[in-house]
Amino acid sequence: MYPPSIQKLIDLFSKFPTVGPRTASRFVFYLVGKSKEDVDKLVAAILDLKKNVKLCKLCFNPFEGEGELCEICSNPARDKSLLCIIEKETDLLVIEKTKKYKGLYFILGGTVSRLKKADIEKLRTKESEERVKNHPEIKEIIIAVNPTTEGEATALYLERLLKPLNLPAGRQVIKTTRLGRGLPVGGELEYADEETLGSALEGRK
Repeated sequence: MYPPSIQKLIDLFSKFPTVGPRTASRFVFYLVGKSKEDVDKLVAAILDLKKNVKLCKLCFNPFEGEGELCEICSNPARDKSLLCIIEKETDLLVIEKTKKYKGLYFILGGTVSRLKKADIEKLRTKESEERVKNHPEIKEIIIAVNPTTEGEATALYLERLLKPLNLPAGRQVIKTTRLGRGLPVGGELEYADEETLGSALEGRK
């Protein structure tokens, strides 16, 4: 029903997380009503994003700057014995705001609703294994996923995946923990207040 240029953009916006065709159409018609200058600014910002932002080779956190490591991974003051595995980039920011965690991170890239090969392959599970194998200084892995059904399935899979790495030759046993109670079941870390999340970090087990 829409002109091809409009429908094409609706289809593209519909691929964004949590954005359906109705919301996507609102985005498009909002842009239709904006001036060419405003649209040019948006296009330029997207191009700058792809040009300047890269993923940290250790934790996959997006960053700008020189080198291959983000500010957190390249900071010598961070505790390299702690590795916090999270679902997405926004979870990292929320945890950092608590100022109660001084270790390093690994962004998994999502969760799995079912333990099927196709779902698992979408995550950075192989990269997480390599991270642990290649960094013998890691003594504790904190699985900080959302307290949802998908998060629980992902946490169980990670524990099973990382368990064989607990007793490598000549290496100290790696402790695997999860966030403590206090986070509402079915909620997301992204929306948790700093005090609740900080308590969950301190009460991990």
